[in-house]
Amino acid sequence: MVFKNKKIAILGWGINGLDAYNFLKEKDADIAIYDHKDESDLELSQVDKRKVKLILGKYYLKYGLRDFDYIFRAPGVYRYLPQIVDAEKKGVVVTSVIKVFFELCPAKIIGVTGTKGKGTTSTLIYKILKECRKDVYLAGNIGMPVLGLLQKLNDNSIIVLELSSFQLIDLEKSPSIAVVLNITEDHLDWHKNRNEYVEAKRNIVSHKGIISAVINNDYKTSKDFVSSADKNANVSWFSVKRRVKGCFVNESREIILNLQGHPDSDVVICKTGDLLLRGLHNWENACAAVCAASLAVKTIDNLKIKAEKVLMSFKGLEHRLELVGGVAGVKFYNDSFSTNPQTTIAALKSFDEPLTLILGGSDKGLNYDDMGKVISSRENVVNIVLIGDIAYKIRDSLLRAGYSGKILELAKSGMSKIIEQCIGLTPKGGIVLLSPATASFDMFEDYKDRGKQFKNAVIKLSKSSGSVKIV
Repeated sequence: MVFKNKKIAILGWGINGLDAYNFLKEKDADIAIYDHKDESDLELSQVDKRKVKLILGKYYLKYGLRDFDYIFRAPGVYRYLPQIVDAEKKGVVVTSVIKVFFELCPAKIIGVTGTKGKGTTSTLIYKILKECRKDVYLAGNIGMPVLGLLQKLNDNSIIVLELSSFQLIDLEKSPSIAVVLNITEDHLDWHKNRNEYVEAKRNIVSHKGIISAVINNDYKTSKDFVSSADKNANVSWFSVKRRVKGCFVNESREIILNLQGHPDSDVVICKTGDLLLRGLHNWENACAAVCAASLAVKTIDNLKIKAEKVLMSFKGLEHRLELVGGVAGVKFYNDSFSTNPQTTIAALKSFDEPLTLILGGSDKGLNYDDMGKVISSRENVVNIVLIGDIAYKIRDSLLRAGYSGKILELAKSGMSKIIEQCIGLTPKGGIVLLSPATASFDMFEDYKDRGKQFKNAVIKLSKSSGSVKIV
């Protein structure tokens, strides 16, 4: 790949755009930055505007993209926009920071994908390998910008990449170790249908470069990925339901590593009850992480000790079932990262206490009927607080499922009012869980903003309460 003096469009600004810009300016490329936002809404302080073209605003693609040699597509930009397809037909090369990284990276790559759990699993793998004193880095959707890492890497390095369907949709090379978590559905406001979403994920195992695949044995769609993997790839499994060759949870609720598949080779990592992470889905994440990390090290005995230490001390990522604190005998959990019904189902199954569940936000084209049925079947879900644009859609799913608890609709109320209402509804010893099952863009900048506003409202309320515990 030669970029010197080439005309290159960076399509979509943000962390990936800046990563591409910093990489390409060192290659003396002729750079243009395209984004649908106006300049006042973008962080361009690190850009030398004298040496780049800025094509910004609502009509940024009005004249197309035919005049470039390369297009660096940001993950959030749909791969098959008409302007991208048109430019590609004219010979323009469509790439991304992830695709370039896969071509240039000298290190072993561990790639992690799934509908949810990618960030937690990637972080656990990284922490385990760090404890094993490996030269390891965390990047992709989480951690560092990838192209900026290239100069730090060598043949002995390991990089753990969290990979979304947006990044995988046109990937042409698989990671050395590919980790496949639960594959359900998400981002149907971006992908044209579920099949495109699943096929994008499948690219993590279906290309040259893969040595080992670590696949969830408990989901049919995930399990079927094995048929797409290179025939020479080593396949390991993880499961919380059954014994597999890889990593699994046994009848005694122990996390077991067994890469040989023979019962006498079982290595007990720890008990699930010792995990600080709540929920069955986090058992899956832990098993996936242990299995993947074990394939990247040589000594399993050393890995057992290190993995146990990490799993028993890891409290989770921000906005993923994050314990915020307690007010007046009620605990508050921030699961704002839950942007689809499957992850909300997993979250509410993590609790047996009386539960007030906050749901709603902007529409992603998802169906909430299955979630409504699960909620209606759980006696501990005593209150539902609905917010945002699609509150009505979730309400209808709940009513169709026969939910008999209290439903409170707060539309687009501020987070402080939402928290105050939840305190009034939730019995002492109960849980208030923000796990919206939707995107956030109707009321908040993103899921992080939603989670932070939730946390700040809890902290603010706690300061005016005499019965307070903040974690």
